[in-house]
Amino acid sequence: MTLLAKIAGDVRAAGARDPAARNALEIVFVYSGFHAVLWYRLAHPVWRAGFRTPARMLMTLARWLTGVEIHPAAVIGERFFIDHGMGVVIGETSEIGDDVTLYQGVTLGGISPAENSGEQRGNKRHPTLGDRVIVGSGAQVLGPIFVGACARVGANSVVLEAVPEGAVVVGIPSRIVEIRPLSDCFDAYAVPSSDIN
Repeated sequence: MTLLAKIAGDVRAAGARDPAARNALEIVFVYSGFHAVLWYRLAHPVWRAGFRTPARMLMTLARWLTGVEIHPAAVIGERFFIDHGMGVVIGETSEIGDDVTLYQGVTLGGISPAENSGEQRGNKRHPTLGDRVIVGSGAQVLGPIFVGACARVGANSVVLEAVPEGAVVVGIPSRIVEIRPLSDCFDAYAVPSSDIN
């Protein structure tokens, strides 16, 4: 898939998943989450070509402009959407599937070397999100764990263990409160308010 096709997919994803989006022009010009992903789409090939410092410089500029920090080495699938964006952090060895949505303040973070059994720099230390995952505002997903397809991570949750497909997790540390069918993937706010006690 070409770079322009990926960017167009990101615009369509924002339009489909944000109830406030009025049109593509608005998304392109005023959505900081889209801008951060656009910068990532430009910096990632630079990183892969071996120009590590210029790629990091591009993403540092993107962080200054958008409030979103994405490491250029992260692997991000198609139709990725960051809603509101401010404070999102995506670490170096993070992997994100297709059609994933993150809300503001989300961290896909690593764990310290002591907690990672002494693994060397560059080894997998950040999470992997499957396709169609939704991570709510302020959630922290930490370590080299896998979050299965169509999982939902509730706002402000701290996820330290793998999450199965279709699971809804909430809390600190997170716990499974529901398993949903994979056909029932997207909700604009990750965990519908009717599900919260």
